[in-house]
Amino acid sequence: MTMNEILMLVLALVAGLLLGGFFFGGLWWTVRKGVSSTWPALWFLGSLLLRTGTVLAGFYFIGHGDWRRLAACLLGFISARFLIMRRLRQPEQPQDIAVKGAKHAP
Repeated sequence: MTMNEILMLVLALVAGLLLGGFFFGGLWWTVRKGVSSTWPALWFLGSLLLRTGTVLAGFYFIGHGDWRRLAACLLGFISARFLIMRRLRQPEQPQDIAVKGAKHAP
């Protein structure tokens, strides 16, 4: 593998991270906006089409017929999902911890 090929794989990985951030960050934003909207179906459908279309076009152009670049992009995309889930996770409240311990009566 040449240095140029390695650079292209790293760039594909970074692009996959960006695509995943756009997709899953957009999903989070859509859920927050959609649940309080008077037209939630329009929010969810529009967001789905925009996010999916953008990600598919990104995979098509980044992959460019090379399965290794496509795999690196997919790895970045999936990694972005886990990063965003960790970032947006709600912290446990102290009262939640107390309730978890009190599942049975004395």
